[in-house]
Amino acid sequence: MRSLKVLLSRAGIMLVALDTALLLPAWPVLLWLVSPEHWQALLFEPALAVFPLAQVTLLYALGLYRRDAILSLRRALLRLPLVVGLGALASGVVLLAVQWLWPGTATVDVTDLCSAAMLGFALCATLARVVLFLLLRRGVFRRRIMVVGAGQRAAELIAMIGQHASAPQFDLVFVHEPALGPREPELGRGAHQTVVLASDSNYLQLATAHDVDQIVVAPDERRGMRLERLLDCKKNGFPVVQHLEFVEREARRVDLNRIELGWFLYSDGFYFGPLDRALKRMLDIAVSLVILLFGSLLLLPAAIAIKLGDGGPIFYAQTRVSQGGRHFRILKLRTMRVDAERGGAVWAATADSRITRTGRFLRQTRIDELPQLINVLRGEMSLVGPRPERPEFIGALIEQIPLYDERHTVKAGLTGWAQINYPYGASIEDTRAKLGYDLYYVKNFSVAFDLLIILQTLRVVLFPSGAR
Repeated sequence: MRSLKVLLSRAGIMLVALDTALLLPAWPVLLWLVSPEHWQALLFEPALAVFPLAQVTLLYALGLYRRDAILSLRRALLRLPLVVGLGALASGVVLLAVQWLWPGTATVDVTDLCSAAMLGFALCATLARVVLFLLLRRGVFRRRIMVVGAGQRAAELIAMIGQHASAPQFDLVFVHEPALGPREPELGRGAHQTVVLASDSNYLQLATAHDVDQIVVAPDERRGMRLERLLDCKKNGFPVVQHLEFVEREARRVDLNRIELGWFLYSDGFYFGPLDRALKRMLDIAVSLVILLFGSLLLLPAAIAIKLGDGGPIFYAQTRVSQGGRHFRILKLRTMRVDAERGGAVWAATADSRITRTGRFLRQTRIDELPQLINVLRGEMSLVGPRPERPEFIGALIEQIPLYDERHTVKAGLTGWAQINYPYGASIEDTRAKLGYDLYYVKNFSVAFDLLIILQTLRVVLFPSGAR
């Protein structure tokens, strides 16, 4: 449940519950339509359970529980055909394999079952999203937050959660006191925002009057803040959190603009036990072997296309930095001209002229990354972690970005929390933004988190954004 809460908002968890509540009763009905005489026996066939399981898994993997799909009914409905199609196809392949290996097992027509599953699951998923959309329109999931402070820090906090989290589900009450810093003029002008003056009222009276669910402490000047007022609120049942904790939970990233080392030091996380490391390594090996097995079907035509393109080498090796600052040679399919870096190391740019025509396709589809699975099997990388950077850039990044070196606490990854939440970045500001996600991953690491990120990577591959 903790991993689910890490990745999903309240509305996302509600949508999972709606999908499950609709799929469970729909599945026996679909079996009855396909096989009226034997549907009860088929209901207990383990091989057939892959159909509803695959649907829910792909709904998550392809981003149907993310904020953008939850708030945009049109986007969700446009993705549903692909989800149910892939789910039915994968389940049908598994069922055919089971029937071939164990004749007499799950005796049902695979084509009929796949067709019924596609139609039935599409109707269930559509109904769930329409119901949730209507609930959101009625404000069912709205939360009322009281923010102590109405200055620049509060404005940055709201901008961050508005871009990355569930801001439309918040009613925001900003408490302004002159002693806590000047007021930001833009606050209070947006929808669902109110600014109140606290000079004549204590925080408990304001929290009670506005019936808030939580209090977030975000003043520009903390020396003028009366902590006993916040303590009164906490004693009377109002949860009180610092703005950094609130941003981490709602935006799923660390706020580097307002980072406080004390909060970083005393908050939970950053622990990797021997069992965690062993399970992560086992996951790396198992998943890498499976992907390499199926990915090899793509590597051969890709290699031929690269060779025919300009006659240059197929693979490209480059020095990168991983855990503890160790250097290793990362393997990729070559996507740039042979002389791409004759003038020295530079970041890739938008519409980079050095990228070949074949290379652009390989980058968009992430096929060029497949050889890195060999790095994972060697133990130089992990499947999930911060993307490895080149040593030529590391020194400058450490000097310009606070805590940048902390991303080397774990092994570099083929995919990562930053990769599925932020488009490809090739500048200091992009790197700073992605570091917020990388530090969130390092702080909240778990094998379950890795599995969820691996599933979300499928969405990035099928719906590429920002690849260069």
